[in-house]
Amino acid sequence: MSAAAFQSLSNQFLIAMPELEDPNFSRTVTLICQHDENGALGVIINRTVDSLSINDVLDQFSLPKPESGRIGHQPIYVGGPVHNELGLVLHRGLGDWQSTLKVGGQLGLTSSRDVLEAIAHSGGPDDCLLVLGYAGWGAGQLDFEIRQNAWLTVPADPRIIFEVEVEQRWAQAAASLGVDITTLSAGAGHA
Repeated sequence: MSAAAFQSLSNQFLIAMPELEDPNFSRTVTLICQHDENGALGVIINRTVDSLSINDVLDQFSLPKPESGRIGHQPIYVGGPVHNELGLVLHRGLGDWQSTLKVGGQLGLTSSRDVLEAIAHSGGPDDCLLVLGYAGWGAGQLDFEIRQNAWLTVPADPRIIFEVEVEQRWAQAAASLGVDITTLSAGAGHA
């Protein structure tokens, strides 16, 4: 694919089509954090780990629980099937942490411990998701899957990530396109 024809999907939601049966991605919304000619990286924003919270992770790192109980009780998310032992923090606002990938103008994905320390000491981002693992695609793979109607794409909306209930994010992301995802057929999608 020529550089002129390449269109980055960074800061877009990938919305799984109803027919996508891959257990890693069925009924998911994935925020694409990086996408270039070499491939793509994203994190799933609507799948949680049962009975694991931010406080549990902070305990594992011998960090104190934040003063604000709200953030400590938030669930941990399954970010994707790749390196699911790797913890990443998706947050609104870029902050000043050691290793943050900027995602659009409002979001960051941080992989360094200092963001967890900031959360523990109530100096971290107020709006964040702690995810384990990520989703990754090789060169051209994501573009191929989109042409095969596995995914819909829409510009990312931080409100859906941080303000909409987890169970409603898939439908809400699709609704931002003006569609009811549950009524789409296998032939629907990109032309």
